[in-house]
Amino acid sequence: MRIIYNIGIGLYYLAALIISTWNHKASLWIRGRRGWRRSLEQAFQPGDRVLWVHCASLGEFEQGRPVIEAMKEECPDRKTLLTFFSPSGYEKRKDYPLADHVMYLPLDTARNARKFVNSFPLEMALFIKYEFWFHFLTRLKKRGIPLYLASGIFRRDQFFFKWYGRWYRQILDAFSHIFVQEEYSQKLLEEYGIERVSVAGDTRFDRVVQLAQSPYTNPALDGFTADAKVIIAGSTWEPDEQILAQAYSELPGHVKWIIAPHELSEGHLEKLRKRFPESILFTEIEKEIPSGIRVVIVNTIGHLSHLYRYGSMAYIGGGFGKGIHNILEAATYGLPVIFGPNCQKFSEAQELLERGGAFIVCDAPELLSTVHQQLTNPKLLKTTSEIASNYVSERLGASSLIVKKLCKK
Repeated sequence: MRIIYNIGIGLYYLAALIISTWNHKASLWIRGRRGWRRSLEQAFQPGDRVLWVHCASLGEFEQGRPVIEAMKEECPDRKTLLTFFSPSGYEKRKDYPLADHVMYLPLDTARNARKFVNSFPLEMALFIKYEFWFHFLTRLKKRGIPLYLASGIFRRDQFFFKWYGRWYRQILDAFSHIFVQEEYSQKLLEEYGIERVSVAGDTRFDRVVQLAQSPYTNPALDGFTADAKVIIAGSTWEPDEQILAQAYSELPGHVKWIIAPHELSEGHLEKLRKRFPESILFTEIEKEIPSGIRVVIVNTIGHLSHLYRYGSMAYIGGGFGKGIHNILEAATYGLPVIFGPNCQKFSEAQELLERGGAFIVCDAPELLSTVHQQLTNPKLLKTTSEIASNYVSERLGASSLIVKKLCKK
């Protein structure tokens, strides 16, 4: 099995190398890993105590960010190495100020893992949610370096728990401790003999509350949303925007919209402006938003998590495709959330649905009915808003539990 794994890693690299000749993301993936050992050796001094945090991409970084920041506060003597597998994480967070060095994770070969671990004074390692690289994890275990997994989540249909996954499952023994999000994951791991596990919760809850509490002011949006019912549509795709446009055409003019599409190409933004004729781009806003405008189209990255504070309800995109995007950023502001039917794999969506703080819609009439029901009944909207905000606030503290264990170690 190890031979097959190594062949697979080699083929992955070869495919990325070929694709990099015309694909920008693949090119970043290849070029970003060049010269990694020299830069790593120069980043730290022999007497340093280094925490290595690995994230697959940007989403995992945001999940791990509260832990990194809490570690800096509780254990200021430790330095931090931050690695990413994907360009979408590294390129956006390569200047993250609380990391002493940020880099791509080298390809998972036995040689790279040995050189990596020997290149700097590594005290402990923390992987966020997943990314189980055989050579890196087994090298850490061989060196006796404490290794932790934060916000882990496991399902019976994963490779680890198949009849043919026994070889791969052994790498979970490399972890000194695994912090999982819920009891199901803990019981599943214990069923297979992995007992250094505890339920800490999901650090994403800590992160979204951090974002909600961070200062943000926009006088133009303050005026635009004053005394208005506002629907925030976040990370929308084409199928989402089709039903949103139908609902927009039938809802009264005093209902305002802030729409943040997933795709920001010029052509797509122009299409959105035609679907929502009384609209303005976020970057076109000056001191105030002209009267007659009902829709703000957010054509920037990084603002959405702050803009939910202006909403009465939220629509989260992706439910008509591979799966919904982050609903917690909206729920933490007390917004009832609406999304498409593809949400089965998201525990927070299922739990909010059960509580009554979230709603599934399959078409425009269902969306219109749900929005109308909430916005015309202040008492009902207040109740669903409280359900959403309470759901988030009840799940805070995962980062503190993890950091307490790491600092004690």
